Amino acid sequence: MITDKEFTLRLIRQLTQALEKLILDKPEESLMQKELDFESLMKDIFKFDFTTLSSKPKEEIIEIVNERQERDNKDYYEMLGNLFYFNGKQSDNKDFLDKAKTFYELYLQTSGIFALPVINRISEIKKALE
Repeated sequence: MITDKEFTLRLIRQLTQALEKLILDKPEESLMQKELDFESLMKDIFKFDFTTLSSKPKEEIIEIVNERQERDNKDYYEMLGNLFYFNGKQSDNKDFLDKAKTFYELYLQTSGIFALPVINRISEIKKALE
């Protein structure tokens, strides 16, 4: 039997994969379908939409993640990094890019993984924020 936590973690990984495909410019579905899925996934994971999430300061979002099980934090941070990176690039929003940088850095710290694509994105974001 799948628990709520397992289901949410599966949704987070699904959203992370969809965002990775969009970031790498390899979407498999129409953008309209992605947006519909995106909003429903956001509501399933956080109980509110991206607009509400993005209006929160980084510290408050980190608190939301810290309320979850610690072993899942890396998945949240990777997903949040992708989420804010993709939306920051689309809208040229420096606040979103700054949040993406923070969440990517937290992902690297909590996962212990050497993820070159994430490291490259952090470098790209730092240049964009200068």
